[in-house]
Amino acid sequence: MKENPHLLTLVKYILPEEIFEYFEMTRIEEQGKELHIYLDENPDKPDFYSAYTLSSKGFHEEAVIKDYPIRNKAALLHVRRRRWLVEETGKVVSREWNLTAEGTRYTQGFATFLKGLIGYLPDTQSFP
Repeated sequence: MKENPHLLTLVKYILPEEIFEYFEMTRIEEQGKELHIYLDENPDKPDFYSAYTLSSKGFHEEAVIKDYPIRNKAALLHVRRRRWLVEETGKVVSREWNLTAEGTRYTQGFATFLKGLIGYLPDTQSFP
């Protein structure tokens, strides 16, 4: 995605902070009442395998994570994590990210907000 510094500054105030440290925004699509934001993990090799030769093996299947609505549109983050082949062992590895609240498909901040506001997380629990 062609970077516009003003747009990037604005988006950094809207999306979770950790996103921009580890992911690149590749595109944004508006579909009805939803805003789809596509993110690919940066091509940095995992530090814990620095002693090995790693080669990129593309991406895992994308995960869709719900975040705070933006201008009355559901914000859906489409996140793709990279896969790496450890040449010496033949093992495929990747980083683990804690982008979602445990047991949900909500960002940690959005899950905390919803739970505080309504007392439960929609789509994961029944009404209290």
